[in-house]
Amino acid sequence: QVQLVESGGGLVQAGGSLRLSCAASRTIFRDNTVGWYRQSPGKQRELVATMTVGRSTNYADSVKGRFTISRDNAKNTVYLRMNSLKPEDTAVYYCALSSGGYDYWGQGTQVTVSS
Repeated sequence: QVQLVESGGGLVQAGGSLRLSCAASRTIFRDNTVGWYRQSPGKQRELVATMTVGRSTNYADSVKGRFTISRDNAKNTVYLRMNSLKPEDTAVYYCALSSGGYDYWGQGTQVTVSS
């Protein structure tokens, strides 16, 4: 089992930046994919960004050029740097990890962007 603990959420003005962190309870370097998802009230959880062990990345069209996913295997941590934030980015953000055929999720951290 893997436990994921998220941090870094908060309230920020439009145009501002935040960095989310997700610390895993064990090493993640052998896992195929890590990612970030988000969910707004009344909407389905959607993919924001993913990164493979080989550092290949994929981003939702709505965040391309603004968000950056990264991973530090030595620290067992996944990051999401969010720049030029918009009110539409307001959501609960979840980190996720695929390992051994199972998907693991963090508890979520709230990001609120004011206009």
